[in-house]
Amino acid sequence: MARLAGKIAVVTGAASGIGKATVELFRSEGATVVGADAAEGADVRSDAGSESDVRALIEQVARDHGGLDIVFANAGISGGWASIPEQTADDWAEILRVNLIGPFLAIKHAAPLMKLRGGGSIVCTASVAGLRSGAGGAAYSASKAGVINLVQTAAQQLSGTNVRVNAICPGLIETGMTRPMYDAARERGQESRIGEINPLQRGGGPDEIAQAALFLASDESSYVNGTALVVDGGLSSSHPEARAYKLRTL
Repeated sequence: MARLAGKIAVVTGAASGIGKATVELFRSEGATVVGADAAEGADVRSDAGSESDVRALIEQVARDHGGLDIVFANAGISGGWASIPEQTADDWAEILRVNLIGPFLAIKHAAPLMKLRGGGSIVCTASVAGLRSGAGGAAYSASKAGVINLVQTAAQQLSGTNVRVNAICPGLIETGMTRPMYDAARERGQESRIGEINPLQRGGGPDEIAQAALFLASDESSYVNGTALVVDGGLSSSHPEARAYKLRTL
């Protein structure tokens, strides 16, 4: 039986990578899905960090399909690896607008409609960069740390509504955001070294994050709320240490 049969879902950042994989997976599991993105390639053009766009998207989907059960607030931008002295306040404002205000807007406008249907699931894309430093630039990392706290706060404020709010913290995943790193490694003949510092010693695929989103969106996670599910091959399970030391201790 399809795990999302009869569900109405919105996925942002749906034109590529994790969002695109999730749209395809949700549909294969029986959901009616509207994919949104600021770029071409999704069902709807929508800016995840614009309140007017998010409000219009959520209201249109609910109106056209009779309600809303699932939102995957996945849209995000990296902002690069510039150091704090190299970044401007405008750089930070744009990264926070998309990565943190975007999920806030999705929660703000989706939760009331989900409450009318007796509940729902909101999933936000955070990152292992939000857990500790070393996995992204300063603004990106701060925005993702904010997402982790946002879902905790939202889960509490939505007590009694049966609307669950959770986050996913992907590790190194091959998407448009990370493609330059993957391409550079392939050009150097070092593709096999991608992800070597995590215990699985590989990078992940968008479909692996989509599977986590499916779990959190479905009734299988009906008692999971206000948490951040880490999907990183074990990267964040330990502080970085020399591989030689690990081998000596086996």
